[in-house]
This record gives sequence, C-alpha cells and structure tokens, in this order.
Amino acid sequence: MWKGRFSEDIERTVLDFTQSLDLDWRLALADVICSAAHVRMLSRVKLISPQECGAILSALKQIADEIKSGKFVPKVELEDVHMNIEARLIELLGSVGAKLHTGRSRNDQIATTMRLYLREELSKLGLSLCHMLEVLLRCAERHVDVVVPGYTHLQQAQPISLGHYWMAQFWAFLRDSDLLLYALKGLDESPLGSGALAGSTLPLDRHYAASILRFSGVAENSIDAISQRDYMLDYHHFAVSFMLHCSRLCEDLIIWNTSEFGWIRLPDGFCTGSSMMPQKKNPDVLELVRGRASQAIGCFVSMATLLKGLPMAYDRDLQEDKRSLWASLELLASVTDVLPPLLSRVDVDERRALDAFRDGFALATDVAEYLVAKGVPFREAHQKVGQAVKWCLERGRALNSLSVEEWKVLIPEVEADLIGLLVPEAAVERRRTFGGTAFAEVRRQIKSGKGRLEKALSEFEVYRECVLEALLGQVFTFSVS
Repeated sequence: MWKGRFSEDIERTVLDFTQSLDLDWRLALADVICSAAHVRMLSRVKLISPQECGAILSALKQIADEIKSGKFVPKVELEDVHMNIEARLIELLGSVGAKLHTGRSRNDQIATTMRLYLREELSKLGLSLCHMLEVLLRCAERHVDVVVPGYTHLQQAQPISLGHYWMAQFWAFLRDSDLLLYALKGLDESPLGSGALAGSTLPLDRHYAASILRFSGVAENSIDAISQRDYMLDYHHFAVSFMLHCSRLCEDLIIWNTSEFGWIRLPDGFCTGSSMMPQKKNPDVLELVRGRASQAIGCFVSMATLLKGLPMAYDRDLQEDKRSLWASLELLASVTDVLPPLLSRVDVDERRALDAFRDGFALATDVAEYLVAKGVPFREAHQKVGQAVKWCLERGRALNSLSVEEWKVLIPEVEADLIGLLVPEAAVERRRTFGGTAFAEVRRQIKSGKGRLEKALSEFEVYRECVLEALLGQVFTFSVS
C-alpha cells in the first residue's frame, strides 16, 4: 500500500503487532456497503465511468457473498479489513478495482464503517432492552396488589406494593433507553468524504453518499468527523448505567431470596446447586450479572483513557477503540438474553412477605402522619411515636398490637380510628401522592410506562431499516429522484 515511500518491507513482528483483523473483520459487510456507496458517488460526480461503477459494484456484491458464505479468508499481511477487501477487488478487476479508493482515506472509511455496524448493534440492543422493559411492566401488573416491605439502609422502612418496586426498576431502565437512543443519534452523521482529515480536492458529493447509507446528515467538520469517538463514549456511558441498574436489581433479588428474608422465590432453571451441600440453591445468574457490571465499568474506563491526551485528528491509538467496545456489546447482549426470562418467572411468597410486618414498626410513619392530620406538629408527632416504638421494644410488643387504651396512655391524641389504619394494605393504599405506592397510583404508572415504552420502541424501530442486510440490498439498487 505504501511501497512508494518505503525502501524495505515491514518487519513481520511489526505486522503482527499492528494488524487489526482480529478486531475489524466483523466489519467486513459494513465495509463493503460503505465502499459501494462511495463508488456510486464517484460515478455520480464523473470520477469513474458508469461502466467502471457497474463492474466495481458487481465485484463488491460477489465479495459480500464470499464474506457471508465464509469463503473469503482474510490475510494478515494485508493488515486490516479495508485492505483485504480492496485487494480482493483488484484481484477480480485489475486496475479498475484500484479506483475504489479515489477520494477516500482509511480514516473516513473506518469512521463510516464503524457507525454503520454500531447503528445495527445498538438498535438490536435497544429492542432487547425494550423487551426487558416489557417484562418489568408485566411483573408490575402481576404484583400490583402484593404488599412487601420497602427498605432504606437495608432496614425495613414502609410497606409498598411490589408493583411499585418493579416500576421503580422500569423507570431506571427506561432512562437507560434514552441514553442508548442518544448514542444512536450521535453516530447518525456520515464522515464519508472527509478524507484523512482535510476533505478532498476532488468534487465529492458527501450528501449523496450519506443518503445511500441512510444517515440523517453529514458531519460538518472533516477533522472532527474522522477523530471523534463521542458516540462510543455515549454508548459506554449507557452500558455502565444499564449494568449498574442490573447489579442493583440483582442485589435486591439475591437478598430477598435468602432464608433470612425468604419472600422471593427464584426459578430453579436460573439457579445452580452446591458440589458439597445438597440443600443449596444458589442465585448464580444474578450474582454473575452483578459481578460482570465491573466489566462494563472497565470498558468505559479503557475507552476514556484511550482518548485522553490524543492530539486532534486520527492517531493509530484509535484502532484500539474496538477492544472494549466489542467486549461491552457482548456482555450486554448476554445480560439482556438471560435476565428478562429470569425476571418473568420470579415468584412471591405473599404470606412470608406479610409476616415480615409482624412487629408493626414499618407502620410507625403512618401513626406520625395520623397525628399530623389531627394538628400535631410533625416533629412532635415523630418524637411521640418514637417513644411508643421504644416502649414496645422494651416490652417485646408489636406496634400494631396495642389497644386503643394503651395508645391513649402513650399518645393521648390517638382515637379509635387509628387501629384500622395499622395494617400493611391500608398503609399502601393511603399513599396516593403522585408517584406513590398506592395500588391505583401504581396502575397509573404502568399505564404511563406502557406509553413511554411504545415511544421508545418506535424510535428504535426506525433504525431497523438501516440494518446491514437491508443496506446491502439497497446500496446496489439505490437511486435518487
């Protein structure tokens, strides 16, 4: 490729060290698509003849078929995916094939090819995430009327609808879908035609090439177009947020599944046993998801430190941007495969969950707010109820076991109507503030969530029209009226 400048062949150790086929061969079809669009543009601006364009397109289609069938075996000596495809084209067409790279650098080529490939991968991931959101909505619908303890500091706090908990997870993962859509929109500009960094003296039509590749626009600045990897950082930001949310969800289920809590039952098919202890049922899938969240964080850090301190425009360091990216994409694909079916089969021991309220202390806030409704200042009410809790603890009594007479001794403002409020279901039902845990309010959230999910699905569906197989068919038949 650069023999005109160099007086000796590259050392084999250098070739092995610098080759990128282990990273970029998966981009082969995307690279063919990018090349086909470029060739059609070269014909449009009369840099190659229609006959040459037709010959190159026909050969590129053959190469695409060879790639898909596995017949095309790349050569390490040719360094990367781009040079392997170009060399095969020249092998098929001779000097006509050598015209492919007119007005193009590998810098804008890889920037475009990566965006084509990643557009498909992120849209598929987005649809998988939407499926997980659907599962969470179904969990919420199934458990709207199930009352369980809610926790802060891992201490019992207040009764909640389990549906409310599932919706809390839903809104967190829905925000993740927004981050993923942001990454998709960030890569939806074509760098093709930017050249090495400064554009070209040739009359390239970048907008025409972008329209073939179904980009919504063209990158405004050629230096920025070939050097920026912001959309990758945006993806990694999404991946970290998503995996942290997964880790938190898994941690909750792991804890609630323990013998000490015991009101969540995990499906046997997603657990494993012990090699020594016959009674064990270990939540290994949840533990592995929780553990692998660290890998997503590592991939983000790897990408960020790769970019730190690079001068503007292309540097060979950027070849390494794919290592952490591929690892992260494979990680998230595996998690979105295994977690939704597990969640859909989580069962609840409602009796065990209600038994957790036997001491009644999770209802203490209800007593304080009851007093507030009767005109007692909240801080005074808080103190009075705290003293009542202390009294119960010292005597081994449950807070909700006290008679009206005992309540009046402890808190004179209490009347008989308090007793009916001191049951977990009533505590849940009375929390009717917007976004609260009341059963009707959870149902409102579910309805709202369905609308938001439908919108997210439609946004991800837009990118399904740009998947590589669809583009592969379109790029050889493209026409603009």
